[in-house]
Amino acid sequence: MASKMLGLRTTIYKVDDVEKAKAWYSKAFGVEPYFDDAFYIGFNIGGFELGLMRDETPAGEKSTNVVTYWGVDDVEETVAHLTGLGALVIEKPTNVGGEIVVATVTDPWGNAVGMIYNPEFGKG
Repeated sequence: MASKMLGLRTTIYKVDDVEKAKAWYSKAFGVEPYFDDAFYIGFNIGGFELGLMRDETPAGEKSTNVVTYWGVDDVEETVAHLTGLGALVIEKPTNVGGEIVVATVTDPWGNAVGMIYNPEFGKG
């Protein structure tokens, strides 16, 4: 049976202040949103969507049991960039086999943001 799933399309980060989060993610990922409305803000990150939605849940009450890993060329450099913007390290850059390196931070709203360098996936 063929899978009905087409692949990852969107990752949503829930935040209590969408305007501050929009500014933070614009700096963090180096792009402006392509969709900007009161209920949803969407960024195109290499053909995948990063979405921001309003949620009043305090950051300390959020779970990090699901992590989306965004592809990067240099995990350590990206972690330094994000922590410079106020992110907190959950998992420092770690080699998980071969040349693959991963790390995870939380944004100022308690959402887990993963980074991965995996040469098998290339730039696209």
